[in-house]
Amino acid sequence: MSKEDAEISCSTFQKQELIIKDITAEINNAKDVLEKAEFAKNLQQEVDVLLCCSDYDGKSSDCSSCRFIAGVRKKTTDLIIKAKKLA
Repeated sequence: MSKEDAEISCSTFQKQELIIKDITAEINNAKDVLEKAEFAKNLQQEVDVLLCCSDYDGKSSDCSSCRFIAGVRKKTTDLIIKAKKLA
């Protein structure tokens, strides 16, 4: 199974994933760290929706995968925002 074949069966994740992918593309296309940091703040808000999901079930592999992915994305946005402070 490739990464493209893997899917999390959750309507909240799928909705957020579309938004997150768009913002990630904006971050990747941004010209400088200041612009990237502005998009990273938006991304943090969307990732927080997943991290604060009221439907989270620790026994669900979909929920565990979603929480892991969201956690990695949160750390990434934190790093981008910290880089702005160093610029």
